Amino acid sequence: MLAKSPQFVVSDGKPVAVILDIEVYREILERLEDLEDLKYLEEIRKNPIELKSLDDFLAEHDSKV
Repeated sequence: MLAKSPQFVVSDGKPVAVILDIEVYREILERLEDLEDLKYLEEIRKNPIELKSLDDFLAEHDSKV
């Protein structure tokens, strides 16, 4: 089993890849997804949406809805 610390793959003296424990990788992905969600929420909050009551919606649209 691999150690929890990353293992670096080196070519010509330069790091070119990293081998991670799968749990560490999953945690990184989860954190990235959380950051994307937070960024999306910030964008949504810049332009708040206006909500209508069902009665108002129905009054504006065909009653067959």
